[in-house]
Amino acid sequence: MAAESSPGVWFRCRRLVEFRDTDAAGIAHFSAFFFWMESAEHELLRHLGLRVVEHQPDDADALNAALQAAGEPAPSSRLEVSWPRVSVTADYKAAVRFGDEVEVAVAVAEVGGSSVTYAFRFESAGSLVATGKVIAVRCLLRPGCKPMPVRLSSLIADRLARHRLPVEA
Repeated sequence: MAAESSPGVWFRCRRLVEFRDTDAAGIAHFSAFFFWMESAEHELLRHLGLRVVEHQPDDADALNAALQAAGEPAPSSRLEVSWPRVSVTADYKAAVRFGDEVEVAVAVAEVGGSSVTYAFRFESAGSLVATGKVIAVRCLLRPGCKPMPVRLSSLIADRLARHRLPVEA
């Protein structure tokens, strides 16, 4: 997927509808949009200098302090932080077919204490095809434990702000 950062807040990348993305009628299967959202999110994070899985987080001291405050033992190995999804939605407006080019646009709709909500727009040949939303939570991952939500560092929040949609009144 080739990517570019356009003027404004939307980060844009292009995707060709491949045969594997389609159903028996040659129309992009609904599940393809979920893969495209994840892929565009990862491209945005890389564009911002952030990692999907971070092994040396900039806020390691704060993460260790949060573990201690929660009465949790410090990890025996290095810290691992990632972004599990807690909600994903898509609304479909028109079909795209095998061979069509789809522009996937992603922006940050909302930033919480430990979460980020992404908004997505899918366009083909100048027409809106679908919209989507993903909510991901920054979590500390530890073997044998469920993911532990952790605060976004100021570095992450500042970088995400570069692609933040204007707050609606």
